Amino acid sequence: MKLSAPVSLEKAAHLLDCEFAGPAHHLVTGFNEIHRVEPGDLTFVDVEKYYEKALTSAATTILINKQVEVPMGKGLLISDDPFRDFNRFNEHFFPRQPLDQVGKPVLGAGVKVGNNVVFGKGVVIEEGAEIGHNCVIGNHVHIGSNSLIHANVTLYDHITIGHDCCIGSGTVLGGEAFYFKARPYGRDKMLTKGRVIVGNHVDIGCNCTIDRGVTADTMIGDWTKLDNLIQIGHDTIIGKKCVIASQVGIAGVVTIEDEVSLWGHAGITQDLTIGKGAVVMGKTGVQSSLEGGKKYLGMMAVELRHRLRMEAALKKLPDLIRKIERLT
Repeated sequence: MKLSAPVSLEKAAHLLDCEFAGPAHHLVTGFNEIHRVEPGDLTFVDVEKYYEKALTSAATTILINKQVEVPMGKGLLISDDPFRDFNRFNEHFFPRQPLDQVGKPVLGAGVKVGNNVVFGKGVVIEEGAEIGHNCVIGNHVHIGSNSLIHANVTLYDHITIGHDCCIGSGTVLGGEAFYFKARPYGRDKMLTKGRVIVGNHVDIGCNCTIDRGVTADTMIGDWTKLDNLIQIGHDTIIGKKCVIASQVGIAGVVTIEDEVSLWGHAGITQDLTIGKGAVVMGKTGVQSSLEGGKKYLGMMAVELRHRLRMEAALKKLPDLIRKIERLT
């Protein structure tokens, strides 16, 4: 996420009540988690084995819990708890909006709005769109032309939906990230400040949940189609023309390239990539990145043809055991 105005390293250190290393005038222009950082961003690291990844990343300011050599062109903020202070920094510049915000939307020509719809502030709905009964539309939501938002949909703050989309009843877009840090007393929550961006001609079925990014965007590309009862985690990027069947679960920080098919009950773990045109069969568990253009099946996903050969071999195993027993 980008700040509305740059902040100096010295000022950031004063805000967080911590020490800094590097030029006092060094500028912070945004903040992001390590997997989405850009030049000018502040990120954090609090585990030593990840120091190098953070210090050599595109981020130019690192919130860290140990004094280390400052990389050229970068600045450090030395904190006893980087996770806590990353949250403090985020909340200072992007404070959570009260839940009772109510505003008057800007409506294009021919927009239809059902009964008991609640709008936050800064909502824009383009021409020809329809909003069903009992929907909740949060602050700074933009809905494109001719899109249909069926009854009982909830759109959190900062959601963008393209034109000619359809969102099924009971779906929630923009929920908080499932991201916690273990503490002796329990688990602290990472504050969620990102968005959900939905492209054009996207269909999302009933009772889906799509979490917004922690500090960046969860994105769904043009012409992608989602069935009912699908979970998509924070900061996941889904490409164009994908098809995702019912009860698929996708963890956070996943990249799904164009024209991927995920069939029912498939489960995708965090921080991996599924290549263009891949097909993941039903009930497949994906624990590592997959090449595009192939089919995959199994609790531990392997290429489909290989999995079928394994299954065929297993069917022959009892006969093979009996033959061995006769020989012995």
